Amino acid sequence: MLAKLFLVFLRLGLASFGGPIAHLGYFREEFVVRRRWLSEAEFAQLLAICQALPGPASSQLGFAVGLLRGGWRGGLLAFLGFTLPSALLMFGLALLAPRLDGPLALSVVHGLKLVAVVVVAHGLWGMARSLLPDGPRALLGVLAFAAMTFFGGAWLQLALIGAGGLLGLVLCRHVPALPAAGLAVHHGRVAGAAMLALFAAGLVAALMLAGGGASLASLAAAFYEAGALVFGGGHVVLPLLEQSTVASGWLARDDFLAGYGAAQVLPGPMFSLAAYLGALAPTGEPPALGALVALAAMFLPGLLLVAAVLPLWGGLARLRGASPAIAGINAVVVGLLAAALAGTVAPAGLRGPADVAIALAALALLLWKRVNLLWVVAAIVATTVVVQASAGSL
Repeated sequence: MLAKLFLVFLRLGLASFGGPIAHLGYFREEFVVRRRWLSEAEFAQLLAICQALPGPASSQLGFAVGLLRGGWRGGLLAFLGFTLPSALLMFGLALLAPRLDGPLALSVVHGLKLVAVVVVAHGLWGMARSLLPDGPRALLGVLAFAAMTFFGGAWLQLALIGAGGLLGLVLCRHVPALPAAGLAVHHGRVAGAAMLALFAAGLVAALMLAGGGASLASLAAAFYEAGALVFGGGHVVLPLLEQSTVASGWLARDDFLAGYGAAQVLPGPMFSLAAYLGALAPTGEPPALGALVALAAMFLPGLLLVAAVLPLWGGLARLRGASPAIAGINAVVVGLLAAALAGTVAPAGLRGPADVAIALAALALLLWKRVNLLWVVAAIVATTVVVQASAGSL
């Protein structure tokens, strides 16, 4: 049973292209329609839990399916199967990165930075439509964008996320309550409370250790903090990781964005970008160790939260302020992502009129023609290479 569980998730990890939202569709087809491991109601409950919590929603949902099917070992095997392919590919890219210094390679890297611009803009558009549907939430998003644009800083991001939750209690009281129902998990509330305590202890330690020079401890702290505080999935982690790796001087912005762009092409969770960033971080340790520490720290808080909440979900979802607070946090997250696009991603990727034209055309294909993301990524990179070749850059 456990071996089959691992192989099912390994296949999903090899074939699940398209980002977190697409992953959820693959999971529903696999576990509800094809294998009937979950009912529609159970899948909806897991989806609600993972969307309400910070962390990588698709990885959390896969981990939760593993927990329901095979207990702790099942959850771990599900996570490993889904994450391993993309993590290994991103680690391999990090090893190749120092050798990508020829004209053609640099042109491809610039194309990947344009991919990052387009993907973040597309994700921002979709999130704004779903998470800022009314005046109060739009106001929270605009205020968060303005604060990050004019002041910046990692601590300000944390403060804005907290303020979003508090203001949501007042401004988002009209938001419908979360659905609540029981799930047949293998562990009880005591184990769930222990997981919640571990999550909180890890977050406190990460906040205390954050900053300073690159070391395995500061690397773990930075990635744990990002994994613990990111609401909304893969695109939203960008501003948090940019602050901890680029603003700190650990990585060059171009290297960061090239890895982020490459992560869009690969199957599996986008949070596997941590393997690339951890391998490149100048900790003085072997790249494989940096990649492993960053990956573990990035995913651990989200998995701890899912394990904690599953046996407690029925009671938590019925809390009066749960839904408004989450709505306020999500609204702030949209503003943070917009600030990252305007302040970091777009300036690094858009170097001239040709880049702007390529990005706008690709964004139009995603928004109005519904072209598959993989084809759009290939078109962006290929067009960038051709344009730079015609301009004499190659």
